[in-house]
Amino acid sequence: MLVDAHAHLDDAAFDGDREELLKHIKEQGIIVINAGSDLESSRMSLELARNYDFVYACAGVHPHEASKVSPDYIDGLRELAKHPKVVAVGEIGLDYHYNFSPREVQKKVFEAQLSLAKEMGLPVVVHSREALGDTLEILKKSGVKKGLMHCYSGSLDEARDFLDLGFYFSFGGVLTFKKAEDVRKVAAGLPKGRVLIETDCPYLSPEPFRGKRNDPTRLVYIIRALADIWGISEGEVGEITKNNAKELFGIEC
Repeated sequence: MLVDAHAHLDDAAFDGDREELLKHIKEQGIIVINAGSDLESSRMSLELARNYDFVYACAGVHPHEASKVSPDYIDGLRELAKHPKVVAVGEIGLDYHYNFSPREVQKKVFEAQLSLAKEMGLPVVVHSREALGDTLEILKKSGVKKGLMHCYSGSLDEARDFLDLGFYFSFGGVLTFKKAEDVRKVAAGLPKGRVLIETDCPYLSPEPFRGKRNDPTRLVYIIRALADIWGISEGEVGEITKNNAKELFGIEC
């Protein structure tokens, strides 16, 4: 049993073969944590979780979508978060690389969703790109003590601040990229008990599929890379990261 800690199976990239893919995912014994990007995709994530016992959902608004939220979006997320198969508030955070939403708007929406997570007693799944300083400051003020730094790309020194907050870190296909030595060094230096694996599908497909649509069945390539980094077996990586996901999300597997 493996856990893909961050996927987007509701994405339009899967509209043509979603049901068939989900069959393959189940056959391979993979549990999927499906992240929301806005209110509608969060609803779709929960619908997938209702229909497939090996899928769990996160409800949240991605920083790219922060400027598009309706006045009552928190109420909508709150209703979704009441369902037992919603295991986190996410994907939320800050993205200063693209700035598709103004930074002050991103911060406001991030803070509101952290408040919701604290209210609901749920962990958070955080997206932070070129914004680790502000992300850390806002998390410290929020009082949220449990979450995941998804697709972590910061340094090991920066990671220590998030470790102190009780956060976990997930790594995906980037671990397999030839020029990603810095990311591999971070994965090597983190406590094994705080590391999860993810695909972020349909994005970031690992080598040798880079540039193609990603999906949870390619998790094995990420496990293989992490096994090499840690110097342990692939089975041990699968067991460690599965147990970490159980601890973070409170799932059964």
